[in-house]
Amino acid sequence: MNAFEVGGLNIAKKIKDYYDVIIIGGGPGGITAAIYAVQGGLSPLVIERAIEGGQMNNTETIENWPGFKTISGVELSERMAEHARHFGADSLNSEVTSIDAEGKLKKVILETGKMIEARVLVIATGANPRKLDVPGEGVFSGKGVSYCATCDGHFFSGKHVAVVGGGNSAMAETLYLLKIVRKITIIQDLLKLTGDKMLQDRVKASGKVDFVLGSKVRGIEGDEKVERLLVEKSDTGEQISVDIDGVFVFIGTTPNSSLLRGKVDLNRYGYVLVDSKMETSVPGVYGIGDVVEKEVRQIATAAGDAAVAMHHAILDHFD
Repeated sequence: MNAFEVGGLNIAKKIKDYYDVIIIGGGPGGITAAIYAVQGGLSPLVIERAIEGGQMNNTETIENWPGFKTISGVELSERMAEHARHFGADSLNSEVTSIDAEGKLKKVILETGKMIEARVLVIATGANPRKLDVPGEGVFSGKGVSYCATCDGHFFSGKHVAVVGGGNSAMAETLYLLKIVRKITIIQDLLKLTGDKMLQDRVKASGKVDFVLGSKVRGIEGDEKVERLLVEKSDTGEQISVDIDGVFVFIGTTPNSSLLRGKVDLNRYGYVLVDSKMETSVPGVYGIGDVVEKEVRQIATAAGDAAVAMHHAILDHFD
């Protein structure tokens, strides 16, 4: 039976004991996998522990999804999920506590203790923002330290904030913050920014951004909220203090792959290793999206991973 929404959560009316495909993670990759599974004649279940759409919900504006000149992350999440529901994909809001990937039937154990079996398992658990791991970061989390400009940017209207990182995520989030804050200081441990040139050019053209390159954040200080950063120059070891009202950290991600340790092959950073079919080291188990080892992590690449995975899953694991 199709899913419905209660209190903002996507909860299935009735969860069966068996599905052809279980997809762990309801971001763009997971939702796309569900759509392709249904169109391939299979019964899919999407299990998402938080909110359908995953980290898309933290992006204010998406401008690189074909068919939409601009669309909010929340709206795209809703449209994708509704697309999957329209075709009959089941979904469940729950935490997966363990999996058994051996054998022809894969087993997924939910936080309730319920076990569900499937012929194919798709891992689409994504990744979380990486932390700085410096003194003061945990103390001031939610008190000036943030990992989501869309979520927290409005708290810093007219203020001076720091952005840590120089890649695409840092550049995109800086552009969002520029609509709100008075000034931004970008701190990057490398001697140059690494984001796309188009994004860099837009950031530099704002006239509201200072750059502290070749430097690392060593501490976050303040009384009841963030007031300054301690920054160390990599070449000289000199430490300087940067007065700011808040700090946004965009230095990469950590894969949500703890469920998979000892189950499938991972690289040294914990990302899932897959072949050209998006299949892991265990037959019938596929990895897609940000949790997979790859160079580009975008909405479009997650959806592409899902299309490839389901194409081969249908051919290789179903008569």
